[in-house]
Order: sequence, then structure tokens, then C-alpha cells
Amino acid sequence: MIASLRGVVTHVGTSSAVIDVNGIGMLIQATPQTLASLRTGAEAQVHTALIVREDSMTLFGFAEPGEREVFETLLSVSGVGPRLALAVLAVHSPEAVRIAASSGDDKAFSKVSGIGPKGARRIVLELADKLVPLGTEEAPAAAPAWNEQVLAAMTGLGWSEKDATAAIEATAAEHPDAAKGGNVAEILRLTLRRLGQDGARSRAPQKQAG
Repeated sequence: MIASLRGVVTHVGTSSAVIDVNGIGMLIQATPQTLASLRTGAEAQVHTALIVREDSMTLFGFAEPGEREVFETLLSVSGVGPRLALAVLAVHSPEAVRIAASSGDDKAFSKVSGIGPKGARRIVLELADKLVPLGTEEAPAAAPAWNEQVLAAMTGLGWSEKDATAAIEATAAEHPDAAKGGNVAEILRLTLRRLGQDGARSRAPQKQAG
């Protein structure tokens, strides 16, 4: 197994980079965070995981060992492949993934493109005993009491849980006084207004499959 690479960075793209190791250009797939740490023409070291399939061999690169460990643990979840595992780490830091898994925060995984509510719950269920926080980040603040009620109202109107959550968070950020007051009807009204609605949807979007 190729555990790490050290060499000169010859190319950095939007989802991959090439590192010249003794004259051999090694292509790695990586998160935006890892790619942002690489500079063309500069020497770099990345920790790697080699994924071998019947028709391909893909090298994934990580800025630090903890990121690779979480990546490989995510691969143990049924239905999670390397691309999806990398997508999780593109949205959340390794420690945030650990916190979400250990606390049962399936909504954190629902924020990742390609993961629906059912898939998020499966990830939390299968990772519960495999990932524990290392204490390098503070746990996210608990959602306010009104959040679940507004979310239930939004999903009842046909919004997907992911879209509703994003809209509610945006409303809370734009109207901190309303969020602090915790009036469910007022927050729901503001959220619907922000989405260009007047209290009911003319047509409901399809809910994302798990």
C-alpha cells in the first residue's frame, strides 16, 4: 500500500493534483482543503490511500493522517464509496465527522451532496462505535427548541429536509432577533418569505431519496 508521497507539486486542479516523485507524476484525488495547501513548484507531502477496483487504481491524498483515517472508516459503511467519503470530508473536518457520528447527528451528513436522510441515518448507525471525538474541536451548539417544529412544518409543505434546514439556518442568520425570540409561526413565515412563498407551496419539490 502507498501510505504517503513526498515530491514536487506539478499541478493542482479543482479535485486532484499531481506530485512528481523521483520523476514519476502521481495523480491524487483530494478534498478542496487538502488541495488548497498545495503549491505548484513547491515540495509537499501527502498521506494517501490507494483504492483498487477491477478496472481502476485511484490514489486519494490527505493533508494529515487523521483525515485519511476518517476517510477509510467511512468506507466501511455500506453504500459509501471513496467519492462519497471524500465528499463528506470536503464538507466537514475529520473531527466534525467524529463528533457527528458519536452524537448521532445524522443531519450533519445530510448536508453532503449525494446523502439523503436514510443514508445519513445509516452512516450514523454504522459509525457510532467506530469514530469518537479527539477533542480538537468544540461540539456544535445544540439546535434551538423551535428548530424541529419549523423543520417539521417545512417538510410537511413538501420541502426536503436538507433544503428546509438550509433555509431555516439562513433565516436565523438574517433575523437573529426572531431566532432569539423563538416564535415558531414568525420564523416559519420569514423562512417562507425568504424562499418566495406566501405560506403554502404551489408545487412541492421531490424529496431526496435516501
